[in-house]
This record gives sequence, C-alpha cells and structure tokens, in this order.
Amino acid sequence: MSVDSIDDDINKVNGPADPIIPIDFTPHEEKGPRVTFKPKPIHFVVGTFLIVSGISGWFVLTARSVSVEVIPITAQIEISGGLHVRLGQRYLIRTGSYDIRLTNEGYHDTETQLLVNTQQAQTHPFEMRRLPGKVFIATIDLAGARVQIDGVDIGETPLIDVPIEPGEHQMTISLDRYLDYGEAIDIEGREVEQRYQATLEPAWAVVSFSTTPPGADVLLDGTVIGTTPINAEIIQGRRDLTLKLAGHKAWQEDFDVIAGEDFTVPTVELEPADGLVFIRSNPSGASVTIGGEYKGLTPLEVALPPNQNHELTFFRTGYFDGRTSIRTEPNQERELNISLEPELASVSVIAQPEDAELYVNGEFRGIANQTIELMAASQQIEIRKDGFVPYTTEFTSRPGLDQAIRVSLKSLEQARLDQIRPVITTAAGQELKLFYPGAYTMGASRREAGRRPNENLRDIQLEKPFYIGFREITNEQYRQFNADHTSGTVSGVTLNNENQPVVQISWAQAAAYCNWLSEQEGLPAFYEIEGEDIIAFNPDATGYRMPTEAEWAWVARTDGSGNTLKYPWGDQLPPPENAGNFADVTAQNYLGQIMFNYNDNYFASAPVGSFVANQYDIFDMAGNVSEWVHDYYGAVGAIGVEIDPVGPELGQFHTIRGSSWAHGAVTEMRLSFRDFGEEPRDDVGFRVARYLE
Repeated sequence: MSVDSIDDDINKVNGPADPIIPIDFTPHEEKGPRVTFKPKPIHFVVGTFLIVSGISGWFVLTARSVSVEVIPITAQIEISGGLHVRLGQRYLIRTGSYDIRLTNEGYHDTETQLLVNTQQAQTHPFEMRRLPGKVFIATIDLAGARVQIDGVDIGETPLIDVPIEPGEHQMTISLDRYLDYGEAIDIEGREVEQRYQATLEPAWAVVSFSTTPPGADVLLDGTVIGTTPINAEIIQGRRDLTLKLAGHKAWQEDFDVIAGEDFTVPTVELEPADGLVFIRSNPSGASVTIGGEYKGLTPLEVALPPNQNHELTFFRTGYFDGRTSIRTEPNQERELNISLEPELASVSVIAQPEDAELYVNGEFRGIANQTIELMAASQQIEIRKDGFVPYTTEFTSRPGLDQAIRVSLKSLEQARLDQIRPVITTAAGQELKLFYPGAYTMGASRREAGRRPNENLRDIQLEKPFYIGFREITNEQYRQFNADHTSGTVSGVTLNNENQPVVQISWAQAAAYCNWLSEQEGLPAFYEIEGEDIIAFNPDATGYRMPTEAEWAWVARTDGSGNTLKYPWGDQLPPPENAGNFADVTAQNYLGQIMFNYNDNYFASAPVGSFVANQYDIFDMAGNVSEWVHDYYGAVGAIGVEIDPVGPELGQFHTIRGSSWAHGAVTEMRLSFRDFGEEPRDDVGFRVARYLE
C-alpha cells in the first residue's frame, strides 16, 4: 500500500487533514531527555527547618546543663563569648570558657570567667562582693577624737559617710586626756548608712594637795604643775609626786591615779632642809661613817639633819683612824677637810743583782738592797735592772713584824729560754718537737751496698734550732686546708682514710699548706706564692715549711752520740718486727720487689704513727710514705762545712727523702737514699717543720 492510500484513508475518517507546515529544527547535542527544576518558596522553608533542626539537635547533644548560682540571687547574669541557651534556672552551654558579668544594686560589678567542663550537669557558684557601708561616727559633746578601724587611722570625729568594707571590725576612738573607747562593729555594706556615737570617759582624777607651810612647788613626774594648796587634774597611772619648798626637805611619793576616782592627799608637814657638807680627806679614798653609819668614800657630799652634832670617823688601810664632829644649820653648805696619819712598818729588801733598783707604787726609791719604811697597806713593789726581767708584786707590810722581800732577777736570755716549749701543737692539730741540732756527715760512703751516685758525703753544721713534726701530715689535717682533696686508692685499697698520710699532692701544694698553717697562727709565711706557683721563700721566717733535706737527714740518721745510722733499726736487713711499713708479703701480687721475710700487715699506707718511733721519738722516717723536703733537687756537695743548707736556689725537681710502703730493696731502705720528683705520687707525702726563731 502506498503512502498516498494511507493518507486518503485517514482523511476519510477524520476529515481532511491540516496541511503540514515545515519549521526550522536544530537537534540538542546531548543525548537523552532534559528535565528542568524550578524551586518554590516551600522548598526554602523546608530546607531552613531541616538545617536549624540539625544544628539544634547537634547543640543539644553536645551542650552541658549548667546552673549558675549567684549570691545574691537577685543578681543579673550576662554570659558572652559563645552560644548558650537559658532554660529556667539552668543554661545549655557547650564546653569552653565564657565571659560572665554579674550586676546587682549594692554590690560590686563582677566580671569573671565561666569555665564549662565536660560534666553533663554542673553547677558554678559565684558570690558578689558587697559595696562598702556609709558610716557616721561621732563623739558626744566632743570633737577631734582620732578614730581607728582595725588599727588603721581614718580621721577625726565627726566622720560622715565614711566608706567601710562590710563585715566585723574593731573601732577604737582616742582623745588626749580621755580613756580609749573600743567597740566591735558589724558593717552591713551595700551603701547602707549606719551611725555610731561614743561617749568618752575622762582619763583623770582630781587630786588635792596641801602642805604646812603652804606655797610648796608641786612637781608631777618632774614637771611643776602649781603650788600648794592645789586641786589638780592628773591623768591616771603610776605618778611621781614631789613637793619642794625653799629651806625645807623635799617630799616625794609615788601613787596610783585611777580615772574618775578623785582623792585628797593628807596635808604634808615639810621638814627643815638638811645642812650639806662636802668632805675631803688626805689621802682621798678614805671610808667615812657618821654616827656609826657608813656613808661612802672621800671625797663625799652628805646631807645632815640641822641643829645636831654629828660624829665622823675616817678609815683607810695603811693610815691611823681619824675622828671629828660637825654641826650644821638648815639649808647650810659647809666643807670639811681632814688629813690621815700613815701607819708605817720596816721592810728589808734583798735583791740580786745587788745594783737592782727599787720602785714603790711606781716611785723610784733607790737601790733595792735596803730597809725601807712602808705603809701598812697593799703596795706595788717593783725591782728592775736593764737586761733582766722586772719583778713586780703586791706587798702588804705588817707593823710589829720582821718582814723581808727577797728577789733574784732572771736575765732576759734565761727568761726567753724558759718560755721555749719543747713540744708545740699547730692550729691543725700536729705536734712538733724542738731540736737543737749540731754537726754530722750527710750521704753515704762509696763502699756502702746500694749506694747511689747522688749520695755524696757532705759535712753539715746545723746551728738553727728547729721544730719538726712527730708524724706525717694526715688526710684529715690536709682537708682542713683543702676539703675536696682525695688521696685515691691503690689496687682497690683506699689511701683516703682520715689518719692515713696525705698523698697525691705536689710539692707546691705542700708548700701552700704550710703557708695556710702559718696564717692560722699569725706567723710570717715562709713561701712566697704567686698564683699557684712558689716563686721564692724567706729563710728568716718562722712560719711553717717542709724540713730541709739536711734537717730531715739529721733527725733520721744521727743518734745524739756521734753515730750515723744506716737503717733506723741498725745495719742489717730484714727489719725487725714492727720496724715500719715497707714492701712486704702483703703486696707481693702488686709490687715487683718485696721483702718475703717481713710482714707489716698493710698492703699500702698505714695510719701515721702505727710503727715504732726512731731514736728521737719521730715516727715513719722510714716506710709508710716517702716525704717531700724543702730543697730543690740538684748537684750536692761543697768544699768545707755547709751551715744550715737549704739546697739549690733553682731547679725543676724537688728532693724526696725516705722509703715508702712501695719500697723493699736495699737501695731504698737505707736512710741515705735520695729520690726526686715533680708530680704527685701515691707513696709521697710530707711533714711540717719551722725554725724556733
């Protein structure tokens, strides 16, 4: 069937068709149908509701229920700094910090922080501070009284609208010549007006005075307030009253005045004034009695009742008693002078040397050998002669007895020698012994076994007396100078006990200790120190030092009989038991060369003085620790006799003398053994010495 046929059929049914008019058409580039949405107002309402509902739900779920309790309850509350919702007496607030402002009439405005924590329901109390009260304070019938609140002065009455903080206070009101008024007041605050009125009570009483005869000056506490008769207002308290009238004795009495209690002092009968007598004696210082009553020593001023005879007696040691009488008139002034006769006794003075001089109470009386008249009293007797120690004594002669003063003056040199102490103790506790040395030979013969080349024979003459320590310086004594010092350990064995000899110190540190010790006793320093260096020494100083090598060797080797010792105990090894602390079997696992047939029971150093002393009672001159001496180490020996040698003037090293706990060979055990060093060692210490003068 053709198209035309179809169209005809349609036309038959529907009628003739409208003609088809072609139009322009541009197809959409996108594929599929296109829908366009046009929002209406209802859509905005619903959306807003949903958003607000969501935010509100989120806020409700995350907020905390907070109660803000304020005293007073009428306070206005303002919260800022974040979202919050008030529901009755509580707030919904999220966790955080908020500014809160509280206001209420009669209270200080309060601005603070509200800190909301994570607790679901919470209460935050606040109390507002009341404003000060307005207070009126007055004193009835008076003005100008000082007012204090809790001890702080706030002004004078009357006081109007004085701001006072609320609460309990102590009010005190005071006014000259009135009793203090005190009251505890309770201030309501909140600018409420309160009134206080006080009645001040007088602090005085009226006291009446009268005298016979009248007209006496009335002195109250030394101040004249009028003349008798008088009615005086006197402030309360313990008061001193004096009544004075010319030609009469002063009347004085203390009495208590009680405020408000008036009273009358009975009429006072004033007595005629005493006569005034000024008493002197020759000599002065005599005791005086009047009518048998002791009055004092001359010169003396006394008041005596008038119109009477008074008996005076004078006493002074060494003088006969003196007596006299005197009569005075009222208010009369007189002088009395009396000379006392000395009471003498003969005393023989016998003195050596015969030409010594005699002084009595500082007055020269001639050659001492004489018989002299001395008063029967204590007197200072002095006998003098140049080059001798003066003799002084208090001497009292006795009349009727044969008495003599016998004196033998001591020469200054003998007195000086008598003052010398054979043993002294230092400020740090060391004991030193005094020696008067002499001549000896230092060093060793070339034929002596173990001798070293530095042990040349030297003729020494020691002329200066000197002190040397009985023992080596201990750790405890050295730490008084240097509290931080430690002597260390050897193979785990301590060298640091307080009574062990100090070691691990340099020669310069030992010299510094000597100067410190001199300073403690006010002695002149022996060593001159610049920084940490010893730059010189003063050979004339009597301060502490290390012994010179010559002194050390003299103490170690001589025996006072002209013999020179090889070892402290004799001429042969091994040493006898308890001879000293040497390298022995106790240290065989540590030291290379030891004495296998000796045991001193100490691995390293021992407490000082643990072993037998030498021939001069000096300890550890052999064994324990070797010792620094004063001298620089250098070439030794000289032509002729060396007198008080102190060693070379310069050098790098210093001499070390004596064996130690680390020595066990023949060479080191000998007393003539000389060593030297520069650095501290664990077996080298020192002892102190000083010149006598």
